[in-house]
Amino acid sequence: MKQKHDFTKGPILSSLLRFALPVLLALLLQAMYGAVDLQVVGKFGTAADISAVSTGSQVMHTVTVVITGLAMGVTVLLGQKIGEGKPDEAGRTVGCGICLFGVVALAITAAMLLTAPQMSSLMQAPADAFDGTVIYVRICSAGAVFIVAYNILGSVFRGLGDSKMPLLTVAIACVCNIAGDLLLVGGFGMGVTGAAIATVSAQAISVFLSLIIIRRRELPFALTRADIRFDRAVTGKILKLGTPVALQDLLVSLSFLVVIAIANAMGTITSAGVGVAEKLCAFVMLVPSAYMQSMSAFVAQNIGAGREDRAGNALLCGILSSLAAGILMGWMAFFHGDVLAGLFAEDGAVIAAAWEYLKAYAIDCLLTSFLFCFIGYFNGSGRTLFVMIQGFVGALGVRLPVAFLMSHVSPGSLFHLGLATPASTVVQILLCLAVFLYAGRKRQK
Repeated sequence: MKQKHDFTKGPILSSLLRFALPVLLALLLQAMYGAVDLQVVGKFGTAADISAVSTGSQVMHTVTVVITGLAMGVTVLLGQKIGEGKPDEAGRTVGCGICLFGVVALAITAAMLLTAPQMSSLMQAPADAFDGTVIYVRICSAGAVFIVAYNILGSVFRGLGDSKMPLLTVAIACVCNIAGDLLLVGGFGMGVTGAAIATVSAQAISVFLSLIIIRRRELPFALTRADIRFDRAVTGKILKLGTPVALQDLLVSLSFLVVIAIANAMGTITSAGVGVAEKLCAFVMLVPSAYMQSMSAFVAQNIGAGREDRAGNALLCGILSSLAAGILMGWMAFFHGDVLAGLFAEDGAVIAAAWEYLKAYAIDCLLTSFLFCFIGYFNGSGRTLFVMIQGFVGALGVRLPVAFLMSHVSPGSLFHLGLATPASTVVQILLCLAVFLYAGRKRQK
């Protein structure tokens, strides 16, 4: 496979949109992948089953974002090597990444299998949903190697400027997961266990089929068995770029888990409502999330080629086009959240709770159009340490304190609890803007 996109030449907006569209579709399918479990369980199970799947999937989402963050090190470094025209170093980057993430997969599997009950307890899973949460986490943890494999495949192809291969990978997984859920949960009535088995099986099938497809394609760099080894220098660069992103994503995800734990303590209905709302948030945040990943690859190639001017212009194009979609998503979440929640739940009380929480997220739909593009820009330019810092400030300095405050000032109000998220986003945007303007003035001098 030849390099699909050379982001260092040609029109910026059209190139960015062509790359972002497959990323958007892949994220849409990935969101459907996680939502199908909840939707099928919601149709055939109880509120306790919904709570177990939503809580368990949030735990696994935390694991996934850490892996994705580390994989960003491969995306950025590979994109820079491609931009610099160094295919040999690009091959060593991929080979070293394979070894590194093999170790990560084993560590995650062992840790999650052993600590599933403790994780469920920390999440304050309701008593009637506790056992189901443990089962879901353990079964999904057994397939952690496939989660890692999917993310490393995606990071490599995004670094090459190819967003279609990750789309194909997640499309395969989504189809398999839907079929598995309908068979195991709807057909055999296996509930939470069936949903977890379907998830893991779909990931495994997706990875194996994707590897078969990749073997038939020509890569724009040489990758030999000699490259698949630990190289201290390359490993150090991957970790230097990826670790801050992983830590930032971990802390952000943990902060959301704390918010969910607060909601869990309010009862099963509230827990199920927040679980439904969080699944819907994966959809309403699709466009800014797609731009964040696309911006990283676009900026990395241009930074490698010394085109910082194009990188800055890409940031502006991304913000403006993402904001247009954010306005639409915010309107849907605020005024028609009950219709959206009804896609995943039958219980009227659960739907009402989800809508109340979604109203706060409607505000964040507008704000993330700015924040996510900034994060993608800074990741692509290699400023991942700053990305970590602003994430820490948003999570620890704003989101968690506001969530705790709102849970006591307005007990039982999910709208006020949800306001913790847009509050932190505002602070993070201001930090990003300040650093962007400072760096621009520094370059001019």
